[in-house]
Amino acid sequence: MLAQQDGGQENSPAAVYDLKGLNCPLPVLKAKKRLATMQPGSRLWLETTDPLAVIDIPAFCAESGHRLIETAAISGGHRFLVERGAG
Repeated sequence: MLAQQDGGQENSPAAVYDLKGLNCPLPVLKAKKRLATMQPGSRLWLETTDPLAVIDIPAFCAESGHRLIETAAISGGHRFLVERGAG
């Protein structure tokens, strides 16, 4: 599921976590678990096909202290760049 190594610095490539085919609440639950293993400031691309992810991922980031850097529509879904918060 992971395509690249974690990026701990701003100029390092962010890991890609393929969550396509999973429906609510699994994308958020899996993202939460994955982000918990990463260092603060690391970035992770989340790729989803769940239509509710456009609501769930931003809400999860706001509630969990992570930063949503970018959101993009991709073929069949969405992509979110999340920076792990300090908490």
